Amino acid sequence: MRALGALALLLPPAVRAGVFSLSQLAWSLSNQNGSLVVAGALPSQTHLDLKRAGIITEPLLGVNDFTQRWITLDNWTYTADVSPFLEAAAAARDPAQKTLLVFYGIDTIANITLAGHPVAWVNNQFQQYVFDVSDALAKPLGRNTNLTIALESAYWYGLNVTSRPDAETFPINEDFEYPTIRNYIRKIQSDFGWDWGPAFVPSGVHKPAYFITLSANASPRADESDAAELAAAGSSAPETDNLNTAAPAALSPSPLLISESSIDIYKQGYADRSGVPPVQTAPWIVNISLGVHSAVDAPKPSLTVSIPELQLTSHPLALEPIPALAPPGAGSALSAPTWVHATWSVPDALPERWFPSNLGAPKLYNVSLSLSLGGAHAPLALQTRVGFRTIQLVQTRYPDAEVAARGITPGDQWHFEVNGRAFYALGTNIIPFDPFYARTTDAQVRWVLESAVQSGQNMLRVWGGGIYQPSTTSTALTPNFPPHATDTYSFYDACDELGILAWSEFIFSDDLYALNDWLIDSVRTEARQNVRRVNRHASNAQWAGGNEIEGIVTQVNESAVNGQHYLNEYVTLFQDILHDVAYEETNSVAYTDCSTTHGVLSLDPLVIRFNNGTPGEIYGNSERYDYDASAAFDYSTFPVSRFINEFGFHSMPSFYSWEEVLEAPTDFDIDGLVVMSRDHHPPAGSLAWPNPNAPQGQEQMKAAVALWLPTPGTADANQTFAQWAWSTQVFQAMTMASQINFYRRGAGQGAHNLGALVWQLNDIWQGVSWSAIEYSGRWKVLNYVLASIFQPVVANPFWTAASEALELVVTSDRWAPVQGRAQWTWYDWAGNALGTQRKDFAVPALNNSVLLAQTGLAGILPAGKNASEVWLLFNATAQVDGKTVVNENYFTPASLADAALVDPKIKLTHTGPGLTFRLSAQGGVAPWTWLDHPASTVGVFVDSARGAPLNAFYLVPGIDRTVTFQLNAGLSTNKNPSPADFVVRSLWNNTHV
Repeated sequence: MRALGALALLLPPAVRAGVFSLSQLAWSLSNQNGSLVVAGALPSQTHLDLKRAGIITEPLLGVNDFTQRWITLDNWTYTADVSPFLEAAAAARDPAQKTLLVFYGIDTIANITLAGHPVAWVNNQFQQYVFDVSDALAKPLGRNTNLTIALESAYWYGLNVTSRPDAETFPINEDFEYPTIRNYIRKIQSDFGWDWGPAFVPSGVHKPAYFITLSANASPRADESDAAELAAAGSSAPETDNLNTAAPAALSPSPLLISESSIDIYKQGYADRSGVPPVQTAPWIVNISLGVHSAVDAPKPSLTVSIPELQLTSHPLALEPIPALAPPGAGSALSAPTWVHATWSVPDALPERWFPSNLGAPKLYNVSLSLSLGGAHAPLALQTRVGFRTIQLVQTRYPDAEVAARGITPGDQWHFEVNGRAFYALGTNIIPFDPFYARTTDAQVRWVLESAVQSGQNMLRVWGGGIYQPSTTSTALTPNFPPHATDTYSFYDACDELGILAWSEFIFSDDLYALNDWLIDSVRTEARQNVRRVNRHASNAQWAGGNEIEGIVTQVNESAVNGQHYLNEYVTLFQDILHDVAYEETNSVAYTDCSTTHGVLSLDPLVIRFNNGTPGEIYGNSERYDYDASAAFDYSTFPVSRFINEFGFHSMPSFYSWEEVLEAPTDFDIDGLVVMSRDHHPPAGSLAWPNPNAPQGQEQMKAAVALWLPTPGTADANQTFAQWAWSTQVFQAMTMASQINFYRRGAGQGAHNLGALVWQLNDIWQGVSWSAIEYSGRWKVLNYVLASIFQPVVANPFWTAASEALELVVTSDRWAPVQGRAQWTWYDWAGNALGTQRKDFAVPALNNSVLLAQTGLAGILPAGKNASEVWLLFNATAQVDGKTVVNENYFTPASLADAALVDPKIKLTHTGPGLTFRLSAQGGVAPWTWLDHPASTVGVFVDSARGAPLNAFYLVPGIDRTVTFQLNAGLSTNKNPSPADFVVRSLWNNTHV
């Protein structure tokens, strides 16, 4: 007995827990012909392991997205000897134990064998898999103790599938780089290229994987000390590219695995699919479903639910019987869970509501689940965190009485209501955080989400061409049992905590999808697993069927000879199948067929409107992309819509981001080969390299800068390149601000617009994109401008050049009327004030107040001045939610390209404490004054007095600005930046050294 005890102490903690992380095995990675064999890792992807082995350099460096294509064109195999696990399992001396092989994600096409036995062939990146491998391990073939994951090239797989005689062909293919295949593969669609990112087409086991042993003789209980140890468990992967992969420690063996769970919280009597709003005073229904793989029969299990903070505990809730695992069927080791369900009613008044952070507090509650199997088995304890809120996407027709009373343009509604109240959705769109999912970290994602909240956003759209974003890395918050990490980074859990809504989408984007039995079955499983998982997150706002496909199929229906066939396939998948799966798994959030939609004719049953509508009425939502810079500030080109779910303009990353990837001094050239190769807009549509269409995208940016800003050109080549990069960001911010202000004003006009989501928030690499935040986490000009124009009360000048009309408008998105005081001052570019006016204002809820309306430029301008000599500073101050909100905006009656700028002679003084700086204009006005933090640092500049983000402002002589740089030490490799390395620039530097 003493010897056995000593052996147990020597076993890895994960083994003693009955959860053995596959990251603890010694993996090798080999290509198809065996000419390359290197050390591998899990979770990981082939490029990452080849980089660790020194075979390739960083994939994002230089032109590696082209030179490393050979990796995509090969098949790769991960192999590990599982003897360490077998020895640990044997030490338990439990003949009744079962072994499950659990993968939380495989990218993508893989043949899995264990101990010489075939386990499965898989081909869906978005599914999790549980296999019963007890028999394979008990009877290895020829002393084979290897686990092998043979990955087929997604490119070759796609070519094979599309070359089949029964493969469907399409009248259009929305190709970016790898042509005609991505819509046949259940994989991140942007892996094959997009107009803002590379096409590495990675492969690997990109999420955690485990052996989990179950025992009919086990009787565990997870107590608080277990949870604390589990939450602190670190990575045992060979490098830090793999985060939170270790199995949990110090937990007794388990009689069962809970591989999936769903906690759906909604109001009693509510059915989202009906379109009828929830009764806000009704009790809360907590609907819990658990997917169980059990080693024992439990004929009368029960579940007890408690919320300690509310001192609320349910009585034992009866569950369906749980049978013991049956032997896997012939030819398949797949272990399907047994689903058990329970509902619990919570009085409405007990929990505080969860709100987006700009509308209230994102209140969350810890929930304890105690699963009793009966008999001699002690209850199993699970922990998670939930919020109580209602979120409804309102799509019904505006009543005639409301149309008449409020001046709303007739048609359908399209907006969100949280806890029964309509609100203005301010936000951006999320794309994948890295081309290689396995190296995405909590810190990286957390910073992007915190940056969104700091810039005033309350909603993020999870774009349907990327990945189903994960829930959490925390074993203490994942309602799985035994506790173990299921992902490499947290997303929804962070959104819950930070108070930002996440609009979710199924992964279909910008293409038509062929329907066959395999696809339908695979997608049903994929959709169910992800809807269940996301249900518990208060931040989830809706499920959309995919990205932009409704518009594509509508055009095909009208233009193709057999267009009706493709429309019918679209209806089958997006109106019928995904709709039904979503509502079978959730009752708390809406389903819509597409990100951009013309709305519905009926909600229950769902009937998509397509082009069926009355001229002059408004339906659904909209998007806008116009790369003609002359229309950037022309309101007549902006859509009049209830909700704008994406709109954007591209820009370059900063000089600092280019330094991360450009390898030669001559590469720092806006027209250089490497820079041009990293502009994928418009996309190549093929594997042609460099992108033959890049000059068009580059010219759009350059033309915009030349039209609206001084054209960069100095004697210093690096400065000129830096000013080009920065100036494209300035224009991007200017045109986005113009649109956002127009859409927000629409809340009080006939459009009754209640949403503006900018394309896009984050970057996937250092290249030309539509992002507000660069790949490293550095804020672009756009994110600082969003922090200003997404404030709850904003002062906006509206200039209509065609009619020479100027309006000064204050807009509020508050639920209550807002009062305040506005001021506007004309200045010349030397900084002389030419006249000031002040006016008190009162803005109704979700509405506007027009403070000034003038026409005729000659009468608007200060006497004796022409348009190029002056500009207007417009600001508003109001008390909002007990805080003082100060917002400012600028109006230049002529393009800044024609403005008579004066050398601002900016003085940057480090005043301390820490990284605090005072900026003073010693000469003229410095439009778009910009402070850059040094290379290898991540952080944000804030107003030292108010704490709000502050950068990209007009610096006026006599009106100094004091800002503090708040360093994110976790993401910064330079953790002690010198104040001397901070750089200030303005438009003056476009043409002056």
